[in-house]
Amino acid sequence: MKLTVLGAGAWGTAVAVSTSARHDTRLWVRDPQQCERLQTRGENLRYLPGIALPPSLVVSSDFDSCVEHARGGLIIIATPMAGLAEMLRRLPADASGVLWLCKGFQDGTGWLGHEVARAVRPNDRRVGVLSGPSFALEAALGRPTALVAASTDAELCEQAVAALHGESLRIYTSSDVVGVEVGGAVKNVMAIATGIADGMELGLNARAALITRGLAEITRLGVALGARPDTFMGLSGLGDLVLTATGDLSRNRKVGLLLAEGLPLPKILVELGHVAEGVACAATVLRRARARSVDMPITEAVVNVLEGRGTPEQSMRLLMMRDARPES
Repeated sequence: MKLTVLGAGAWGTAVAVSTSARHDTRLWVRDPQQCERLQTRGENLRYLPGIALPPSLVVSSDFDSCVEHARGGLIIIATPMAGLAEMLRRLPADASGVLWLCKGFQDGTGWLGHEVARAVRPNDRRVGVLSGPSFALEAALGRPTALVAASTDAELCEQAVAALHGESLRIYTSSDVVGVEVGGAVKNVMAIATGIADGMELGLNARAALITRGLAEITRLGVALGARPDTFMGLSGLGDLVLTATGDLSRNRKVGLLLAEGLPLPKILVELGHVAEGVACAATVLRRARARSVDMPITEAVVNVLEGRGTPEQSMRLLMMRDARPES
C-alpha cells in the first residue's frame, strides 16, 4: 500500500517511520529547510531526536507529489488541529482515504475534527480519525501501542488496519467518530488538572479521584454531542486519559506541574517548545459544555487557572467544597 503522512512533527514522523517498514511511505515536510535537514541528517532532531529515519522513507516538501503518491492508498494528516482545515482543502476532490491524528478543537469555531471535515469536504465519507493512548517516541521505538481508527466508512477503517496493524502496533476500529474525538481532545484538559494536583503533592488519592471524575466529565460532554457512552471506556477515553494524565512524556501534564510551581503560563509554553493542546482547547471545551448544559467543574477549574482567575490552591479548594451528590 502507498501512504503519505502530511506533517513532520513528532507523531507524523513516528507514524512514517513505523509504516515505511512495510509500505511505500512518503513524509511531507512543510518547511523546505527542515525537509533538507531531515534528508541530510536522517533524523528529525527538532521533534523526534534519536530516531533514525529508515532509508526507504521518502521525505519531501512537494505537497502535490506526496498527495499523488498516495492515490489509491492512505493519507494521514499529522498537523496540529489548527492546520487540519488547510490540509483538507488542499487535497483534491478524489483524494484517497484520509485519517487525521490531531486531537482538539479548532480555534474560533470550536469544531472537532469531524466537524471541520464536514464543513470543508461535505460530500467526502472516506475520512476519519486515528487516536488512542500513545506517545510518539514509544511508537517510533516499536514499543507496544494500541490505537483506534474511527470513521463512518467501514472500508476506510479496514484500510487503516491493513496499513498500520503489526507486531508493535494494534489498530482497533470504531464508527463512533464523535466519541473518539471528544475523548482524545478533552483528556488533555484533565491531564493539566492532574499535573496541577501532582505538582501540589496532593497524593495518589487525589490523582485517582481527578482521573475518575475527569472521565465522567468527558463522557457527559461526549454523550451530549452524540457519542456512545461505551466509547469512553475504550482506548480513546479511559486509555488516553490515564496515559496523558500520568505519563512523564505528557506535555499537558507537564503544563499542570509547572503551573503548580507558580510559573506563568507564557513562560511554561516557551519552555515546553511543543504544542500542548489542552491549553489551547480548555476554554472551548467549557464553552461547548455550557452550550449543552453539561456540568464540567474540573474543566472550569483548569480554565480559571489558565486564564489567571484563580490559583491552583483556590481552584482545588472550590472543587473539594462542591455539594455532595450521587456518583452517576
